Formats: sequence, structure tokens, C-alpha cells
Amino acid sequence: MDSSRLYLDITDFAHSTPGWVQSLFEAWTTFGLFAFGLLFISVWWRSRRQESPRAVALAVLAPLATAVAYVASEALKSVVDEERPCRAVAGAAVPLVPCPAFGDWSFPSNHSAIAGAAAVALALAVRRLALLTVPLALLMAFSRVFVGVHYPHDVTLGLLLGGALAAVFVLGLAGPISTITAAARAGGGRAAVWFTGPGPAARPQNMSGCRLP
Repeated sequence: MDSSRLYLDITDFAHSTPGWVQSLFEAWTTFGLFAFGLLFISVWWRSRRQESPRAVALAVLAPLATAVAYVASEALKSVVDEERPCRAVAGAAVPLVPCPAFGDWSFPSNHSAIAGAAAVALALAVRRLALLTVPLALLMAFSRVFVGVHYPHDVTLGLLLGGALAAVFVLGLAGPISTITAAARAGGGRAAVWFTGPGPAARPQNMSGCRLP
């Protein structure tokens, strides 16, 4: 798989952009994954107020699925041993960020695998979030090529790997984790109820013992 020509086109384009654009991409490629972390927390907190235990299960599984995707991408990276394009491609422009050290292999892109997994897992938890998470993941993948540290095929396969693993992981475990969540809520333990949210048990009751709508 050789996408070095496209890599050269993108990195040459990157060097032709204004300095502020380059700075934005440098910041995003370095810190952009934290945006997904904030979304994980927000989706989990929101799920605590919902009646469905599945909402909590999906919110909890999202960061776990992302961690699984990272481990898988790191394992594949150690098997493939592809050199970074910022060292391997002749005539390439100087990368906008430091070229990773030798032994920090290129394929697949960990950043892209994490972003792809987070985008899919969060969208499974809250469908309308796909309108935000998918563009953010694509931007993260593009930024890794833009700054010069990955080939286009690194980020493309990273996105697909992360997204596919997240979908399988989340959908496969949503049922069991929903059952555990329901049991934790029913148990009434303070820590468990704080983590899962009280769900329907939080509804006030009228004098006859029936929950109010």
C-alpha cells in the first residue's frame, strides 16, 4: 500500500497555508482527542437522568470501546513496523510537528483509531452526536497527514479499524451491561446509584404509592 504521492500533495498544501491555519492543525492534532473525552463525560452524565439502563450502558461502553481500539491499533502497529513518512518519503516537506522517534511506527494511526472508535461509540449512545463526532474524527485523521506524521492510508485504516471495533464491542456488550446497570439501580447502593443514575426510581410518588408521570 503506497499513498506517498497523496502524502506529498497534502503536506505541500499544508506548507502553502497561512501560519494561523498550520497552528490550528498543530493544536488540533495534539489536543483534539480531549474533545472526545469531554463528550464521553457529557454523554455519561446525561444518561444518568434517563430511565433506560441501556442509555447508561452505551455511555459507559463508549470510552471502553475506544480503549480497546487503541490497544488493537497499537498491537497492529508493532506487527507492521511501517516507517513514518516524515523519514521515509524522499523530498517530503519538513513536518509541522516533530517526527516521532524511530520505533514509533506509522501504520495504523493510533489517533485515527481512537477518533474513529470514539465517533462511532458516541453516535451509538446518542445518535444525533454523529453530526459532530464523525466530522471531528475525519478532521483528526486529516490533521495527522497535514502535519506530516502519517500516510493517508495510515489514517484511513485507523478510522475503519477503530469504528468497526467500537461498533462490535458496544453492540455486543450493551445487553449485559444494561442488565448490570438495572441491577445496580435496583440495589440502591449509594455509589452504584450515583454512577448509574437513579433512573425511574427517582420519580416522586403520590399517596397511593404509584409513581407520578
